This record gives sequence, structure tokens and C-alpha cells, in this order.
Amino acid sequence: MTTGLTHFDASGQAHMVDVSDKAVTDRIAVAEAHITMTAATLALITEGRAKKGDVLGIARIAGIMGAKKTAELIPLCHPLPITKVSMDLTPDTTLPGIRISATVKTSGQTGVEMEALTAASTAALTIYDMLKAVQKDMVIGGLRVTLKDGGKSGRFENP
Repeated sequence: MTTGLTHFDASGQAHMVDVSDKAVTDRIAVAEAHITMTAATLALITEGRAKKGDVLGIARIAGIMGAKKTAELIPLCHPLPITKVSMDLTPDTTLPGIRISATVKTSGQTGVEMEALTAASTAALTIYDMLKAVQKDMVIGGLRVTLKDGGKSGRFENP
């Protein structure tokens, strides 16, 4: 773990990190989140009875869009040429709710952890939006990076 905060210059002012001297490498990040709800609300998703439509299909597209727009949302993120975004949205009766995993890839000079986190959280927010009419107390949680690989710092796994 590094001791310095790279998003601040010597005088403590926020700035975008200069990555121009970094090597272009293949990079990947995986992030996860979940949204918990009642079993009855989960059944609306799994049985295809949600009034707004295909909840998981729309959340999957929203997650992909979220990854692509990360640099517009997070002030000091670099716009990156994302080469792949995949979303896994899995109903889980033990929560009950949906487990979300977002995988983002690029070949570039900086990592895609923020893009993966944004994808997972955007998917969760979309699920909430589509079901809030039937349950307002759903809980979004567990947002975290589970894998990061590529670049100078190498591989990080968070089981």
C-alpha cells in the first residue's frame, strides 16, 4: 500500500494524476455490490412481473453505461478507452436480493477500478429505481473492488 495520496500536488491542491510516463498495459478490475429486498420484491424480478419491465436487463445496460461515463462523474478520473464491460446480476434468495458483479477491461496507462465500481453501483441504483414503487426500504451494500490486475502495482485480490 502506498503512503502518498496521488491526487494531491505538493501544495495539497487536488489535481489529475499525470499518467503520461506510465506504460500501456492490459488492465482489468472487478467490483461487486448487492441490493437486498423482500422475497416478494425479488419474485417480481425472477418471475418477470415488474411493471417497469426487464429489471435485470435494464440494470445490466445501466451498469455498462455507468462504466463508460465514469470520467464524467468522478472529477479526477481519466477518460479511458474501455475495451470490455460485463455485468453479472444474480438473484440470491438467501439475501434476498440481487448480487452484482462488474468486470471492466482496458489497455491503457491507468486502471479501471473506478469504472467497475461505478458500473456495479449504477446497476444497483437502477434496480432500486425500477422497484421503489413496491419497496422503498431496499438496501444497497457491499460495494468493493474484488480484483485489480495490470500496471506497475500488479495484481490485487480481495476475496
